[in-house]
Amino acid sequence: MKSLLGGKELRLRDAALLVVAMGFTVTILVFIPGMAILALFLFIYSLVLFTFTYLVTPRWYVAVLPPALFIFLYLYPNLWNLYWLNLFAVVFAVFVSVYLGSLFTWKTTAVFAALLTIMDIVQVFGTKFMVVSSEKMIGLLLPTMVILPTFPSEGWIILGLGDIFLSGLLVIQTTQKYGRKFGIVSTISIASFFLLLETILLNYIVRYFPATAMVICGWLTALGVRYLYQSLVFETG
Repeated sequence: MKSLLGGKELRLRDAALLVVAMGFTVTILVFIPGMAILALFLFIYSLVLFTFTYLVTPRWYVAVLPPALFIFLYLYPNLWNLYWLNLFAVVFAVFVSVYLGSLFTWKTTAVFAALLTIMDIVQVFGTKFMVVSSEKMIGLLLPTMVILPTFPSEGWIILGLGDIFLSGLLVIQTTQKYGRKFGIVSTISIASFFLLLETILLNYIVRYFPATAMVICGWLTALGVRYLYQSLVFETG
């Protein structure tokens, strides 16, 4: 991906503008009618699927197949379900994480993660625009989230694509800086922290919570443990 992009990297200003754009998108979704959101998302998602497939296999007649399959499954009655929704949501999140992950540096990742978490907290607890826009997306069953059943109690956990993208971005950057083994450790830490906090929130019946905060806490925990371990090794020789 880096070779395709010519080694370009985002600057701190670009990372900040990206967060502003994401916050603005969440806000305007509150005021846009459902059918307009549906048309806009189908177009953007199909374009992204086509672009990434074309980058892998530079043949337009192959690249057109994934978006065509997506539109067919979504629009055809009785075919679209949670399994397809989760599959296309994960595919979209992975594509975006791989694409943008190659544009970020360690410094821009840290700034982006901090600003995105602040924006998420404000939009969930302050303006509540994140809650309203999420409910619209759920009503339209668009693949902008991953919906998973809870166990052993009956219920659902909904994770937005922005949260998955942030996790992927942090793991990609961590792997590039500290190696694959610690990248896997950071993944486990994020997942474990997410499981712990989700369990607590479900017991207290909290419907909405900024998942980016969970992701950041899990990631910082892994970095903190690594720093303490290295300090201990250095002191003991």
